[in-house]
Amino acid sequence: MSVELNHTIIHARDNRESAEFFTDLLGLEITSEWGPFIAVALSNGVTLDFATIPAKDIALQHYAFLISEEEFDAAYEKISTRGIEHWADPQQKLPGEFNTNDGGRGVYFLDPAGHAMELITVPYGGFPES
Repeated sequence: MSVELNHTIIHARDNRESAEFFTDLLGLEITSEWGPFIAVALSNGVTLDFATIPAKDIALQHYAFLISEEEFDAAYEKISTRGIEHWADPQQKLPGEFNTNDGGRGVYFLDPAGHAMELITVPYGGFPES
């Protein structure tokens, strides 16, 4: 059996708010809810399981998502029109822009819990999505 990531838990101040922010931005759907988790399935079968925990206990993380050019266009339009603060770089020195690293496009922004989210159209190293 090959090793694959099956799911990861993303801590949130409000699991529904964070899951809906993510699904709305990327055109996904909530796939299940059980106990403290609201799950969102990605196209490769991995689920993001959002869980509400006290804000003081949230360790901020970074999550990067490889998406198509068309998905980037749609997500970036939502980011821009909704006034979501975003940057072309992880250091947040290039506000209101996206980057063109590795021959693709990328953008950084924060989710409702403060996690650093990244959308890229080409993986690091410049190999296009297959």
